[in-house]
Amino acid sequence: MIYGIISLIAAILAGMTIVLGGIVEGYGYGLSLGTNWPYTRDILQTAMKKDPEAIHRISATIVGLVSLSFLILRFSLITVIGFLGVVATALLGMATLYVLAGKLPSYFQGLHDIAAYSVFATYLLIFLKGFNFNIVDFFVYAIIPPHFLYFVIFMGGVVTGMRKMKFEIGDVRKPKNKLQAAWYIHSILAAIFFIALIIEGLWLALLFTIAEIGVGLWVYSSSNKNPGKPGLAIGLHQLFSILVVTSLILAAI
Repeated sequence: MIYGIISLIAAILAGMTIVLGGIVEGYGYGLSLGTNWPYTRDILQTAMKKDPEAIHRISATIVGLVSLSFLILRFSLITVIGFLGVVATALLGMATLYVLAGKLPSYFQGLHDIAAYSVFATYLLIFLKGFNFNIVDFFVYAIIPPHFLYFVIFMGGVVTGMRKMKFEIGDVRKPKNKLQAAWYIHSILAAIFFIALIIEGLWLALLFTIAEIGVGLWVYSSSNKNPGKPGLAIGLHQLFSILVVTSLILAAI
């Protein structure tokens, strides 16, 4: 019983942290704390002032503490994977700050997003299935054709990294730069994923994907209108991504 509660708390917090990351991007707070990581001296006071980046880092810290506690209470391969996922997400989170500062390539942002979603999926699977399942099967499912789920997530992160929370995407009908090409690839992979859901009859995931595509177009529009602060659309885009992943996990069990 206690393990189920801990895993559910970890999954909810991991999902909230992902959405908070979208809010950070949406309202231009990515470098509000500079490249200091993981904390600044006054991070609690900054969070009290409703700085989304400070709240995001505190939320990520709580996920890490819950993950570490779970590892101690129930040492197993799956809790080790969950904890290593948290560590990877944290280290790649530091790297994303340098991506935004123009000191690291954008693919670090994509890797960070994959790690973050893997943490969410791991603890949700523990909650739903306990410890007697092969989590590698889910990760393989998320990679192999025709699903491309992790490739869609990765390229979405690459687009974010290339935008650096300040550049517009522009007209993608005839890609003229790497950012537009990355967005184009992201969209193609999303379309393949959409078709795969239809072929496999995953209707709930398809419903959430339709909503996510709609929000994605909103993200594209708002990023062009106000590149520095595209607004709520980014956070909603992450929320629907979480719902898609959740629906796929429910279908798999």
